[in-house]
Amino acid sequence: MKERKKTIPSLVKDPKLIEKRREQIIEAAVDLFIHKGFHKTTTREIARASGFSIGTLYEYIESKEDVLYLVCDSIHNELEERLREAITYKGPGIKVLKVALRSLIRVMDQVNDRVLLIYQETKSLPKEAMSYVLRREEAITAIFEEILRKGMEDGSIRTEERHVKLMANNIMVLGEMWVFRRWTLAKHYTLEEYIEKQTDLLLRDISVEE
Repeated sequence: MKERKKTIPSLVKDPKLIEKRREQIIEAAVDLFIHKGFHKTTTREIARASGFSIGTLYEYIESKEDVLYLVCDSIHNELEERLREAITYKGPGIKVLKVALRSLIRVMDQVNDRVLLIYQETKSLPKEAMSYVLRREEAITAIFEEILRKGMEDGSIRTEERHVKLMANNIMVLGEMWVFRRWTLAKHYTLEEYIEKQTDLLLRDISVEE
């Protein structure tokens, strides 16, 4: 069952304008949250960085927590979209898994500061919003469960159903590792080398030899 998205009220009625302005707010807020931290950033600073007055900002959001929620949701949308694209790949599950893992790590590399922000600041969200953000994380992990099961069905992946959830979470950690440990891993591996090595290690135990 898909987690219900939190509704953030807006005084503006035009959906396209709301989307456009909130994208501006997200971009401005991300930079501020990363460099100053969520708690030290003020809504007035977010408004200024967005190019709005404080009054205009409050036409699109109700609180600073709303902005953090929008930032988290934006990052998860990008991750899920990229992974959904990967699973449309025509081929056996094992090849789909390789494509999806590559997509995951590349996206993590591209939005690494934002991913760090999610893990550092999610605790600042109200309970309902935090629950939604965590459920989105589970939904993204479930994409890998789907891919693993596809491979099990077509015979290209060798594992047991009871291990699928654990393996899917392990795959997510491979992507997150590049975010959290890139400061040292990048001294020894390029992004492509990291992807290739982690793919080899992952497939060693689950791929079915042809």
